[in-house]
Amino acid sequence: MADSLDSPFGNNPSTDNLAQAKTSLRQELRARRRALNPTQQQQASLFLLRQLMQVPQIMRARNVGIYIANDGEIDPAPIAQQLWKMEKHCYLPVLRPGKSRELWFIEYKPDALLTKNRFGIPEPDFRDYHKLPATLIDVVLMPLVGFDRTGARLGMGGGFYDTTFAFKQKKKPGKPALIGLAHACQEVESLATESWDIPLFAIATDKEIILT
Repeated sequence: MADSLDSPFGNNPSTDNLAQAKTSLRQELRARRRALNPTQQQQASLFLLRQLMQVPQIMRARNVGIYIANDGEIDPAPIAQQLWKMEKHCYLPVLRPGKSRELWFIEYKPDALLTKNRFGIPEPDFRDYHKLPATLIDVVLMPLVGFDRTGARLGMGGGFYDTTFAFKQKKKPGKPALIGLAHACQEVESLATESWDIPLFAIATDKEIILT
């Protein structure tokens, strides 16, 4: 369940007020996850792994999108290690050259050389590794800043995932299954949604799996 952080969104917030509320909420939730100490972060990652290994879509998947943890995000590194052991392929999101809000997914191998992008997030060189279209990935594990139990999510605000997976609007069937990852402490009572928000198949935390 969500803790005492109430939704900052009224019934009919104006565009400006909504943007301001989202910015404030992002700051609060990012501070929450950054406040977790290394031991708590490590334990959360291992508990998250246990949760995800119970998801049939993960077990059946051949190609899985993943991410490098940043800014206190729950770390999927143990998940990547397990997926490699299971002989599955992992893919990292890479900023598409010349496109401001679109991601490519480049294969991520244990020995991959990573360099930081303009946001300081490590990514593989798209010229050196296999690129897979977003429509062919079986499951994508994506980081969340906040979430509620209806499946509404709050991201960093850049719109990269929404743009890349626009073809998944209105919960269209088919690949990929989008699963948001977060610490349980990032749950809030209610989040406003926008017309361009991409719905999630599920949310996975260190405590539980929430099907949306």
